[in-house]
Amino acid sequence: MGWKTLDDIEMTDKVVLVRVDVNVPFEDGRVTDATRIERIVPTVRDIMERGGKPVLMAHFGRPKGKSVPEMSLSLIRDDMERILGVPVKFAEDCIGAPAKNAVISLEPGQVLLLENTRFHEGEEENDAMFAASLAALGEVYVNDAFSAAHRAHASTEALARLLPAAAGRLMEAELKALEAALGEPERPVVAVVGGAKVSTKLELLGNLVRKVNTLVIGGGMANTFLAAKGIDVGKSLAEHDMTDTARDIMAKAEEAACEILLPVDVVCATGFAANADNVTVPADACPADRMILDAGPKSVEKINAVFEAARTLIWNGPLGAFEIEPFDAATNAAARKAAALTRAGKLISVAGGGDTVAALNKAGVADDFTYISTAGGAFLEWMEGKELPGVAALEEAGN
Repeated sequence: MGWKTLDDIEMTDKVVLVRVDVNVPFEDGRVTDATRIERIVPTVRDIMERGGKPVLMAHFGRPKGKSVPEMSLSLIRDDMERILGVPVKFAEDCIGAPAKNAVISLEPGQVLLLENTRFHEGEEENDAMFAASLAALGEVYVNDAFSAAHRAHASTEALARLLPAAAGRLMEAELKALEAALGEPERPVVAVVGGAKVSTKLELLGNLVRKVNTLVIGGGMANTFLAAKGIDVGKSLAEHDMTDTARDIMAKAEEAACEILLPVDVVCATGFAANADNVTVPADACPADRMILDAGPKSVEKINAVFEAARTLIWNGPLGAFEIEPFDAATNAAARKAAALTRAGKLISVAGGGDTVAALNKAGVADDFTYISTAGGAFLEWMEGKELPGVAALEEAGN
């Protein structure tokens, strides 16, 4: 662990610039899911308890360097104030006189929220002058936005090199959980990778076969792998132009002594609709006029047996069309097994990605996993083995 935490930085009476991710869904004038705001609470409270004055920096939407009223962080100020439980002041810009004056007038017990950093082109360009303008506002930098750490932006990368820098509590928890899952994990390690397309997760699969003992492939991706083995998948979602790639991944897995677990039985339906007419058949017996929408019960038994033998689980993507019944059965059953093993202290379970979080919430087990990451792109790039600029900058600042 080369980066510093809040415990390593003196904050008394200091202005602490905190990069957070509060890019929450916002519809009809309200925040529809406040999870990302809720997750910054420990960091903000800790800074205040240590005598620091938190100044929050964040992006909201994709304004592409222009001031867009519908993407102003002022829209979520009231929600932040309610969730943080302290007065939240707002600055109409993240640099310059509006920001400086707001910082000067910030009193102990208050939090300052700066306007959307992406209203300036310098943010996404990782511009040194823009980063310096941000740095001029504070004395300490804290990055609590792992979900934005895969972007080399001014507020996530350049700024970490200009001030004493540390990871916030959310960033710290995320990095420790990920290190436990893939850095130096307890073995055996199993990864569940699902979703629609192999093409979107090529680097992920290529990295995982070298790191894990068993790779469980589900969802539409599994259909492509079944097709690569010469199995007719009927009208199922599958990337038939990716079958050579799938065979290559299976060959690399064999070289690395990584077992790839594909469905042995499947649930086939007449169409993609809730409660569509369906049958459960062996994986190589999908009727030509049907589509595979879920893994079958025998597949779940095999997956659960792998979980039983494992010590570490990484999960990204559902096993089937979890959004509609009854094609959520495999995902729900496997998720509940993983949760039970985690509760019993037999398994370290780390999950991430939008569909994954939604699926685990739907199964009612998200709270039972060791760690659930809300970071989409950053979580995937970490699983792919890529360096994350925001994390690398913290590590350099800590050495």
